[in-house]
Amino acid sequence: MKRKANAMGATLSNDSASSRTVSSAQKPSTSSNEDFFPVPLEILEEIFLNLPPDQVVCICRLVCHQWKEVADSESLWRERCRREGYRLRDAARIPSDWRLFYFLCEKRRNLLKNPRGEHNMKGWQILENGGDKWKVEGLMVPHPDETVQKSFVTSYSICKKAQLIDLEKEGYNPSFMDHFQPDIRVSDWYAPRWDCGSEYHICVELLNHRKRRIQTFAPGTVFFEQWNDQKWNQITHVFKNYGPGVRYIRFTHGGKDTQFWAGWYGIRVTDSCVEICPAVDT
Repeated sequence: MKRKANAMGATLSNDSASSRTVSSAQKPSTSSNEDFFPVPLEILEEIFLNLPPDQVVCICRLVCHQWKEVADSESLWRERCRREGYRLRDAARIPSDWRLFYFLCEKRRNLLKNPRGEHNMKGWQILENGGDKWKVEGLMVPHPDETVQKSFVTSYSICKKAQLIDLEKEGYNPSFMDHFQPDIRVSDWYAPRWDCGSEYHICVELLNHRKRRIQTFAPGTVFFEQWNDQKWNQITHVFKNYGPGVRYIRFTHGGKDTQFWAGWYGIRVTDSCVEICPAVDT
């Protein structure tokens, strides 16, 4: 991945790649290794489109100048995005680097484990387990995403849980993070019970290799009064231009009920998400 990430920055125009062919007639047979690959560049591009993308970047582009030119071309990665369904949300916002856009789309996923409570508390570090402790329950009202069927529920004293994401272990090596600084999008869904007041907290931190804070998203506490509509609410934030050094992301959230009722009447949370994503898609 390291060689792939380091190579993801350069792009060339389609015009420069498609207007020439590699032919043994162009140069003396002893000039370079390029003479052993007399393939028109448009055919070479089609071949690359049918190879694994990491092989194109880490192997093919090292063969000769012409192969590198095709492997780095904008047209190759734009076409690859089209064929694999990686589309722009806003057609007016064109990526400055189609190769980077492709690889960010390919790797994009939720970096949090067990975000919906489908495996009870697995993957989460319990920081505070007040009242009758954390619990996983079914939903009181439907979530906007019908595939979400469970949530984490808090009690009458503060409940907090966290996950620490190691970016290098997730495939985002240090040189890639420092050079490209891709957008980091975080989101969380939370809802109160209709019959009890509650409060909700979230804090997301970008950390360096020593796990010291580089940047933090920590909005104020959200309070709900008793007899509310108990609807699901989403909070989102995108970290941009955060500078070099980010190696970890710490996601922490939780809350409690505000009426100190025994049981699980506090805030409910589910479908939490942390993604590394293209800037044009946030």
